[in-house]
Order: sequence, then structure tokens, then C-alpha cells
Amino acid sequence: MAAEAPEWVVREDAGIPVLVALYLRQSLGIRYPEELPQLRGVTSAAAEEFTDTAALERQWRAYWDMTVEPQAHTSPVPLELVDDFATFVALPTEGAEELRAAIAPFADAAIAYAEAEARRYSDRVSADARSGGSSYRAYASAIAQHERAAGRRAHSFELNVQVLPLTQRGVWWIGALTVAVTDGLRGDVVAFDTAIAPIIADIA
Repeated sequence: MAAEAPEWVVREDAGIPVLVALYLRQSLGIRYPEELPQLRGVTSAAAEEFTDTAALERQWRAYWDMTVEPQAHTSPVPLELVDDFATFVALPTEGAEELRAAIAPFADAAIAYAEAEARRYSDRVSADARSGGSSYRAYASAIAQHERAAGRRAHSFELNVQVLPLTQRGVWWIGALTVAVTDGLRGDVVAFDTAIAPIIADIA
């Protein structure tokens, strides 16, 4: 009986919950994750403007992990949606009091920003499809290059890609199975092919 062929799954998106989370990160002056650049067009606050910055950052980290990879980061207590954030922000019913209070003033602006950027991403994908392009062609190309270099088939893997309006071009790991890529880099076929190749080599 022949062995099953390896499978790879790439999910690409500009997820509104992730965009909202990053908008709030910047609005609160939180640096974590420190290697990830800031969003374009969002005002940054100083963390010192908030009273308990240690608690705020600790609660933020848990919220960020649950937003990026919710299945891998479950909450020990139930989650509940935060007022005025529609279905885009859910926080633990206990242990997130400082974060819940701090983000409240930013709800409308965060959602408006995230929805506009998600729509811009969707429009680009639709335009690519109309012109005969494919969002996944770059990944297939990188996998083929990796297979030629490694002299074997790529291992099965899953990869989530968040395409974000970041101030610096690049690719960053933001979860065990998730990377963030700058929208400008994602739109540059040659540069993106080069940038995603090491990521594919890591997991395939």
C-alpha cells in the first residue's frame, strides 16, 4: 500500500481580530511582541499613561496569544465578548480587568481601522484572482524550491499568514503556526518569494 502523499495547508488572511488587537497594542503603548513592527497610521501611546502597566501587559499577552492561535491557547476561565467590540474581542471573565477598562475608549476607532484594512486586503486578493493570479502560487513555488534543495518531498505542514499594514517590510513568527507579513512585501512577488522561502524550509 502506497504511503499517503504529504499535504500542506496555508491559510492567508488579514484577520479583523488580529488587526484590532494590534491597534489596541499600539494605542496602549504595549511593546510585546517586541520584534513585530507597529501598524501604519495608528497613534502610539506611552504605556506609562496607564496605572498598572505590568498587569496590563500580562493580560495583553494572554489576549494576543488567544487571538492569534485560539485553539493552542485556551483560557482557564470562560471568555466573554467585550462591549462595543462586536465579536472581535473576547477576554476572560476573570483576570483581565485592567485590559478591559483600558481598551474601552478605542473600540470604534480600532474596528473602523481593522475593517478598512481587511477590506483593502480582500480587494487585492479579488483583483489578483480577476487577473488570473493566485494568492497561493508563491507558497507552491517556495515549496517546490525547498523540495529541489532538500532532495525530498516537503513534509506535511500548516501555516497561517496574517497580511498586515506594518511600518517595516518583513516576515515575523507570531505563533507556533502563524507568521505576519507586511502587505507591501506580500504584494511584491519576487521579494515575497525570497522572504517566505526560509519559513517554508523551517516547517516543510
